[in-house]
Amino acid sequence: MISFVIISKDEPELDGTLTAVAGQAAQDDEGHEIIVVDASAGRLDRIAAAHPGVRWLDFSPPEGVRVSIPHQRNAGVRAAAGDTIVFTDAGCRPLENWLENLLAPLRMDGEDVVAGVAVGPEGRDGLYDQGALQAADYLDECPTINLAFRRTVFDKVGGFDETFEYGSDVDFSWRVLDAGYRVRSAPDAVVTHDWGDRRRQARRSFAYGKARARLYRKHRARRARLLRAEPMVIVYPVYLLGLPVVLVASAALTAALGPVGLLLPLGYLALLLVPAWRNRGNGVGRVLLDHLVYGAGALAEVFRRPSR
Repeated sequence: MISFVIISKDEPELDGTLTAVAGQAAQDDEGHEIIVVDASAGRLDRIAAAHPGVRWLDFSPPEGVRVSIPHQRNAGVRAAAGDTIVFTDAGCRPLENWLENLLAPLRMDGEDVVAGVAVGPEGRDGLYDQGALQAADYLDECPTINLAFRRTVFDKVGGFDETFEYGSDVDFSWRVLDAGYRVRSAPDAVVTHDWGDRRRQARRSFAYGKARARLYRKHRARRARLLRAEPMVIVYPVYLLGLPVVLVASAALTAALGPVGLLLPLGYLALLLVPAWRNRGNGVGRVLLDHLVYGAGALAEVFRRPSR
């Protein structure tokens, strides 16, 4: 049996996701179930009523938990009856042959974990489109927005770390790799997802920056590859830390030397021209804002006092 697990909180787009997933599941020869783990406190009851074939789990977050994503994923998998688990997110729309292409490496090649691709709707791309996944047969990490895996993998690694708010999906994939499994890429298994407007993407960037720093706080052995593999996690936080120092020094130089003191902040800002040029195809302003907000999120996590 295949168990589809979809988590939700106040996302009316879930209705379209359930319709699309059920349509593809019905074409598959294996038995299946669709489970929704919903933290909307009854606000999506009309969607539950419109999909009577879906197992609907009303979920109440533990006391003091602000973001319950890993808790919901764990609850969904533990309630599932299937040997194969498929994740997608509320609001995702699978493209043609999505399920067939996602499950093929499990069924035909004996893989244990398979990650598909998530892109923005046509004409509405997002900063988090995952077309880069197409370049590799096996991945160093993956999100859970489009993922299939054997239940034994989940049991082996102990599910999702519930101390995370965001980033629990990457933490899960890192622990999967550490346990000796591989994550197979399925570039033809595509879902579309509307990443939201610029404001929503900025909030997501801040959360992702916090999550990334949290990941490296936990996975210390991976820090050795940090500057080489993910310079953005270091460069932008350091840049933001240096900005007030540059402004104070510039003010002192301007007072002593006149307008020549303004060259210092102008030169500091000019450092952004390098990433701006590299990302010119994705919209310079959008990418730079995203990276700076991401860096601010990472700093917020670095200076956060870890809870006991």
